[in-house]
Amino acid sequence: MSDDQSTNDNKPDVQVELAAAAGAAGAYASAAAASGGSSSSSSSSSSNNFSFHPELDAEITRLKEELATAKEHSLRAMADAQNIRRRAEQDVEKAHKYGLEKFVSELLPVADNLERSLDAVNTTADLKVLIEGVELTLKSLLSALEKQQVVAVNPEGEPFDPQLHQAMTAIPNPDVEPNTVLNVFQKGYTLHGRLVRPAMVVVSKAPE
Repeated sequence: MSDDQSTNDNKPDVQVELAAAAGAAGAYASAAAASGGSSSSSSSSSSNNFSFHPELDAEITRLKEELATAKEHSLRAMADAQNIRRRAEQDVEKAHKYGLEKFVSELLPVADNLERSLDAVNTTADLKVLIEGVELTLKSLLSALEKQQVVAVNPEGEPFDPQLHQAMTAIPNPDVEPNTVLNVFQKGYTLHGRLVRPAMVVVSKAPE
C-alpha cells in the first residue's frame, strides 16, 4: 500500500475524534452553564433571606433594653427586701433585749424605797415611820404596775366570775346572793385585760 493511500485511510478516524471532543466540550459548557445558573439562583435566594430589616432590629434593641431595665429593678427590689428584713430582725432582737427597759426603770424606785425601809429599821424604833415607808413602797410598786396596764382584781362583794376568780371554798350565807365573793384571800391581776393570775376567793352559797 502506498503512503498516499495510508494517509487517506487515517482521515476518517481523526474526524471522529474531533467530533467526539467537540461534543464533550459542548456537554461540559452546558453543565457549567446550568451549574452557574443554579449557583446564581441560590445566591439570589440567600440574599433575599438575609436582607436587612431595620424595624425588626429596632424592636430587638428595644426589647433588650427593657429586659436590662427589668433585671435592674428586680435586683434593686431584692436588695430593698433584704434590707427591710435585716432591719426587722434587728428591731425584734432589740425588743427582746430591751423590751422591759421602761418597766425596770419604773421598778427601781420600789427597790430604793425598800432599801430605805430596811435602813429605817436600824435607825429608828418608831413603828409609824416604818409603816409609812412600807406604804410608800407599795404605792410606788402599784404605780409602776398601772403604767404597764397591770390591774389588780379585787372582787370582794361582787358576783363570782370563773373567768377572773378561783373559788377556794363556799360558805353558806343567807345575807347575800349565792355565788357572791365574801372574802379575797389573794388578789388577781390582769395585763392589758388578759388574766395573769386569778383572784383566790371565798364565795357564798345558799343555806342547807
